[in-house]
Amino acid sequence: MRRFRRLRASEEMRSLVRETRLSKSELIYPVFAAEGENIKNPVDSMPGIYQWSPDRIGEELDRVAESGIAGVLIFGIPAHKDETASEAYSENGVTQRTVRYIREKYPHLLIIADVCLCEYTSHGHCGVVCGHEIVNDKTLPLLAKMAVSLADAGADIIAPSDMMDGRVAAIREALDGAGHVNTPIMSYSAKFASGYYSPFRDAAQSAPSFGDRRTYQMDPANGREALREIADDIDEGADMVMVKPALAYLDVLRSARDRFDLPIAAYNVSGEYSMVKAAAANGWIDEKRIVLENLTAIKRAGADIIITYHALDAAEWINE
Repeated sequence: MRRFRRLRASEEMRSLVRETRLSKSELIYPVFAAEGENIKNPVDSMPGIYQWSPDRIGEELDRVAESGIAGVLIFGIPAHKDETASEAYSENGVTQRTVRYIREKYPHLLIIADVCLCEYTSHGHCGVVCGHEIVNDKTLPLLAKMAVSLADAGADIIAPSDMMDGRVAAIREALDGAGHVNTPIMSYSAKFASGYYSPFRDAAQSAPSFGDRRTYQMDPANGREALREIADDIDEGADMVMVKPALAYLDVLRSARDRFDLPIAAYNVSGEYSMVKAAAANGWIDEKRIVLENLTAIKRAGADIIITYHALDAAEWINE
C-alpha cells in the first residue's frame, strides 16, 4: 500500500513537501483615485475598499508600502466625463496626478496603470461610440495617448484592459515613439464578459449607459479563443499577459501557463472578493482560510502575479 499520509503527519512535514507557495512579492493591490478633496468613500459592495482623493490616498498607500506587496494597480475616477474620455489622457488628470504622487512619495512601489476609457467616458464604454457601436480603430489613438500620459507621469507598467483589437501594437508604438522603450505592457489579454465585475463598476463608476460589453470582451464559454487572444497580444509586443477573472477561469490560466513562457497575471476580481466578504460576514466561512486557498489555487494554476483586493490582508496572513 502506498501511504501518502506519511507526508501529511505534521505542519512541519506538510510545509517541507508543499508544492505551491504564496509570496507577498507576487501580489498587486487595486486602488481607486477619485477627483476631489478629503474623499474616503466606502464602496458598499466591496467591504474594506474605498475611493480616495489624491490628498488622502497616502493613508492607503502607507498600508501598501508597509505590507511588503509588490505594488498597486491604479484606476481613476474623474469629475468630468465626455464622449472622447479627455480626462483619461490629460496631463493633470486625477490618475496622472496620483501616479506622480506615488512615484515621488513611494518610490519602491510598482505602479501599474490601467489603460481603458470606461471610467472617463460619459457613456461608460471602453471605446469610442458611434450610435450604439463601439468603434475599434478610432479608439486606438486615445488608448495610446492615455498610455503615454501615464508613462510620462511615472507608471512602471502600462496595462490595457479595453479589449480593442490591435491596442497592444498601437500602445507599444506610441510608448516607443515617446521615449518609453523600457516601459513594459501587461495586457488584459483574456478578459471575459463576466458577471463578476459588478462591484467594480460601483467602485470605478464605470457602468455602461446602454447595452453591455459583450461585443468586445470575451465570451465566457470560449477557452481556445482566449489562447489566440494571448498569442496575438504577445506578437504585438506584450511583455506580460493576464487572465481575468481568475477563479472561474483557472482552466484558461492553466492552458496559458502550459503554452506561453512569459509572465502571466491573474485578476482576482471584485465579485470574487465580495462573495468571500459577504459569506465571511455571515459567519458561513473562515475568511482567512478561504482567501489563502483561493490565492493558492490561482498560483497553482500558473499565475506569476496575482491582482487582488485581498492583498493587504493576505500579506499579513502569509507572514504568519
